[in-house]
Amino acid sequence: MTIDRNTPLSLPFGKRLRNRIVVPPMASQTADGQGYVTEKTLNHYQRLAESGAGLIFVEYSYVHSSGKGEPHQLGVSEEGHLVGLKRLADLLHKSGALAGLQIVHVGGKADTRLTGEPLWGASALAVPVKGMNLETPQEITLLQIQELKRWYLEAARRVYQAGFDFVELHMAHGYGLNQWLSPLTNQRLDSYGGSLENRSRLVREIVKEIKLHLPQLLLSVRMPAQDHFPGGLEVQDMKRVALALQALGVDLFDISSGIGGWRRPEGSRGEGYLVSDAELIKQVVEVPVMGVGGIQSGAAIDQFLSQKRLDLAAVGRAILENPQQWRQNNINERSFA
Repeated sequence: MTIDRNTPLSLPFGKRLRNRIVVPPMASQTADGQGYVTEKTLNHYQRLAESGAGLIFVEYSYVHSSGKGEPHQLGVSEEGHLVGLKRLADLLHKSGALAGLQIVHVGGKADTRLTGEPLWGASALAVPVKGMNLETPQEITLLQIQELKRWYLEAARRVYQAGFDFVELHMAHGYGLNQWLSPLTNQRLDSYGGSLENRSRLVREIVKEIKLHLPQLLLSVRMPAQDHFPGGLEVQDMKRVALALQALGVDLFDISSGIGGWRRPEGSRGEGYLVSDAELIKQVVEVPVMGVGGIQSGAAIDQFLSQKRLDLAAVGRAILENPQQWRQNNINERSFA
């Protein structure tokens, strides 16, 4: 069977993607100052839904105010956020797409001037960001780690109660969980630091808790195949992490960049500049793998699919620019039957 961009994909619990196109989580800065969905947020996602994508992820949403990264970032940290999140999930479903929501604690990438709370990190090490000097976080205690796990589980529960099909853990782009995985930012001396097994312990525990308590909520992880930063995570590390997470029940791997951040690496050209990283993870896992990185055209997606380098393709900026035009140019309307 030939697989192309319009081929459906079956998922657990009878869920089905009508095609292989995904709108990835992209910060819109449309929430109010307390992280609540606004009419501007709803209008933004209504517009993205016009793309015809099979899966649409709502942008990174903080699990606790201490892990907030931007002034108008969406929140999933309190019960009051549920009303707006339900409206978001409903409008995405009405478009025919499955709906996902990405959750995050940005850790040492938070700004204490914004949060008014202490900066939390795996270790007291500033996150390395090219051209910037970030604040040095406090190394959190074992007791605080339990709190952090609880925040993630409660946020995932709200995602489920709001009616989303997927929750996605953001463990890429140098944000909180990426900081726990990377030897650049995790140099703890306890059971959560040192070896790769220890550095990945928190992520594994969060995944295990979500799958135990919310078994029908599909779970995606956005993770790097490598940090793309000297001394950071390497491909062999992340292949091992991926296999461990698959064994715990992860349903989708969304492969992006690591500590170096989300921007296009210097010297990279063309569409799909991180598809090679997705391919590396796809070599070792059996669940679907999503590729990212400047993907713009249906023709490129068909090529990546035929080469078995990915199972789903994230189209961000090209859809953001003009969702209706992208749909018209790239999606076979028969896939909506």
